[in-house]
Amino acid sequence: MTKPSADDRKLLRQNLRDAKRHYSDLPKQQLSVLRDLTTTLHLSIFRGELLYFSGKWYVSHSGLLRIAHRRRCVGIDTEIEQHTTEASVSRWVFRATVHKSKSTSFVGYGDADPSNVSALVHGAEMRIAETRAVNRALRKAYGVGICSVEEIGTFASSTEKLPPQNANGNGNGAGPKVRDRLCQLIRRHKLDPELVKAYAVDFCGTKTLRDATREQVENFVRQLADWAEKDRNALLCQLNSYSHPKQEVVA
Repeated sequence: MTKPSADDRKLLRQNLRDAKRHYSDLPKQQLSVLRDLTTTLHLSIFRGELLYFSGKWYVSHSGLLRIAHRRRCVGIDTEIEQHTTEASVSRWVFRATVHKSKSTSFVGYGDADPSNVSALVHGAEMRIAETRAVNRALRKAYGVGICSVEEIGTFASSTEKLPPQNANGNGNGAGPKVRDRLCQLIRRHKLDPELVKAYAVDFCGTKTLRDATREQVENFVRQLADWAEKDRNALLCQLNSYSHPKQEVVA
């Protein structure tokens, strides 16, 4: 058996610490599961790559992309399944192909419509469907046994609707609709805006919010809203870890 590296041990300690801090009711059995996931997937709770709710661990889209990058994924192709997509009713179906190598590929399908996505992202069904397809293909390609958070349906506590996205936007996550939604969440839950922005930058893995894609910020806003509703104290603990941001992160 290969001995864990110093980085692996550091990540495991960080994940266990974050899990106990953010999920106070986490069963000991799930801590054991987290140990296994950390060892096999090398993903971080801090970066939003692993999430826990409703008694299960989930991987995020950013976590799957990190695995693909680490395993030297050759490329990812997506296409709309024309015969099952009904754009008039916002029902979209995508086919994604993950190329592990020049000779090995894995296919995954993803669908989304207003009935199986969070109310926070109504109006973005096409992008959700594509993300789900990519996630399923990535999970097949790299043997990830846990479901991705983007694949599940609605969040029980998410009752507010995300304003529809501008189809002619600039393509990044700093468009006015998403930014307004983020500001609304900050005001509603009385969060420190600078800490939220620092967390958003870290979650998206970019230098500023201006550099993040719209999809990355949508995912962040969705997680922030869900976390604030379910466990605001845990969210505050997470935000407080950014109490000394090192850089300007305003988009």
